[in-house]
Amino acid sequence: MIGMQYKIILPSDYDMDIIKNRVKNNGHKTDGFESLKFKLYLITEKGTNNNFSNSYCPLYLWKDSKGMNKFLFDGFYDNIISSFGWQHVNIGIPLTDTTSDNIKEIKYLFEVEREIEVRESLKGLSDIIKENMPKINGAEYIVIYSPEKWRYNIFYFIDDLSKVEAIDGVVYSILHVSQGK
Repeated sequence: MIGMQYKIILPSDYDMDIIKNRVKNNGHKTDGFESLKFKLYLITEKGTNNNFSNSYCPLYLWKDSKGMNKFLFDGFYDNIISSFGWQHVNIGIPLTDTTSDNIKEIKYLFEVEREIEVRESLKGLSDIIKENMPKINGAEYIVIYSPEKWRYNIFYFIDDLSKVEAIDGVVYSILHVSQGK
């Protein structure tokens, strides 16, 4: 599997209804997309859920590279380029995935980012990450790491924001969930 996300930071006075309507009118176009486990249409809004900026940050989990390559190179990603300009696409490898079909019913995604410290051995690191990650009762999650940046992100699917009030991270609103075939 492959994780993919681009984070488009928008002006502080950007009308986020433009993004909401874009997703409402077009989100279904990735429903059933080849090799897609899920695509989350995510936004942050300045002043909401302690967010400092407006952003549009879709997160994808691909079953393999075939669907990702099709999305990027067969014209689908061109909609992002034409609307928002050239974006850096972050790629990562899933380490742990506890998600189920229940994610379709969740309203928020909570992201925590951590660094993988320099160490003599990576043996057992996945267990160390699991031991040290914030515990959010009942939340499904996915851990995606980048060996290029030696960082990892934990994405929690939550429906109760009070569960993350004391944890440093980013709260995204989920506008739509597309799932592959």
